[in-house]
Amino acid sequence: MRTAYRVETVRAAERDLMARLPEGALMQRAAAGLAAACADLLGRVYGSRVVLLVGSGDNGGDALWAGARLARRGAGVTAVLLAPERAHAGGLAALRRAGGRVTGTEAAVPLIDRADLVLDGIVGIGGKGGLRPDAAPLAEAAARSRAAVVAVDLPSGVDVDTGQVRGPAVRADLTVTFGTHKPGLLIDPARKYAGAVRLVGLGLELPDEAGLEALQHADVARLLPVPGAESDKYRRGVVGIAAGSARYPGAAVLAVAGALRGGAGAVRYVGPAGDAVLARFPETLVSDTGPRKAGRVQAWVVGPGAGDDAATVAEVLEADVPLLIDADGLRLADRQAVRERTAPTLMTPHAGEAAALLGVSREEVEESRLSAVRELAARYRATVLLKGSTTLVADPEPGTPVRVNATGTSWLATAGSGDVLSGLSGSLLAAGLSARDAGSVAAYLHGLAGRYAADGAPVGAQDVAEGIARAWRDVRAAP
Repeated sequence: MRTAYRVETVRAAERDLMARLPEGALMQRAAAGLAAACADLLGRVYGSRVVLLVGSGDNGGDALWAGARLARRGAGVTAVLLAPERAHAGGLAALRRAGGRVTGTEAAVPLIDRADLVLDGIVGIGGKGGLRPDAAPLAEAAARSRAAVVAVDLPSGVDVDTGQVRGPAVRADLTVTFGTHKPGLLIDPARKYAGAVRLVGLGLELPDEAGLEALQHADVARLLPVPGAESDKYRRGVVGIAAGSARYPGAAVLAVAGALRGGAGAVRYVGPAGDAVLARFPETLVSDTGPRKAGRVQAWVVGPGAGDDAATVAEVLEADVPLLIDADGLRLADRQAVRERTAPTLMTPHAGEAAALLGVSREEVEESRLSAVRELAARYRATVLLKGSTTLVADPEPGTPVRVNATGTSWLATAGSGDVLSGLSGSLLAAGLSARDAGSVAAYLHGLAGRYAADGAPVGAQDVAEGIARAWRDVRAAP
């Protein structure tokens, strides 16, 4: 499990550790890891040209100490001081002893243009808002240059706790973060600024409950339902799919496809697209008598391609089994009815649907994804999976870590992909996973399936459904 912690938690852990260590030891650990990461990126340190962008905080100190280590290995290192009177004195002295040079911002752009590597130590984890006017041109120059850009702990200008980017910010090729991951490194839009992320352990003692979690292969493998010797289709779980309409029969087909590949023992389909579903998946149990008379299910999926069928959505909301609500179902579901459900509920909006439910613009949701998913979960008393390039899964209980998933690919932004995810999630609900685990595991597998299906080229939703089996096998085979 990859975990991320808020600034206040990280700082408290750092204070506790520094009280037990010699003065400056923690910064030396960070600088050693940072210098090693830069050396790996450069390949050949001797003769390389390195520019340090140095602010007044500890990140600037980390950059100076790391620069001193690179200078001792033969790199030509120049520190650009944004606040010369407040630069870290020990780091500055170490850089000068190692043969590094120091300059002000007026000479920075030509240096950046010729650099092999730019080290961003402008702002630390306490920074808020975008870069200041004196720093923004340096970030722009680094982005234009051919240099590799390495961020110290996080890219300067992003909000570490929320993932928001409210102005100019550094775009890094690599972020070397210390002690633990931070939320802004895992959540868009800030995640796009971080590039690859390398964690340098510092020995921090952190709480068991993180602010954010990201499942890895081994975590997903432990959660995947595996039939036993005595399993039958009912013990494996039966998922009901109430989806599709005369206008959107394909949504039903794709939701059923996702459900069949999600490990359900059987899939019951209810809706007007029964012929289309049977033509593609003859093993589906099709009913035209409505959800109440469709037969026993362990979970329902409602909404994909439902059009304006509010009656079916209302009927499924009354079922005392886990329920996934997607697409048109999100618009048609009565909020109070969702809040009053006693069985688990999983809602799966994309940013536009989340914006409509919250009464804000899509841009506001995309800029503040973490707060949006938490607000939706609280309003509806439901688990919410907010789709996007990084998918977020939030429970309504305060203090529960939000799950983040980044296994997907931009090729998943295709019609019907979300329907496949709904069916897959519903199948995992029927197998007995909690709403939080079902959404997290489904997002992980769906993202991997999209990558495998696309392989760098356009992909359709049916291809994504077909890729789930490969993703499942790869996860199960992980050590």
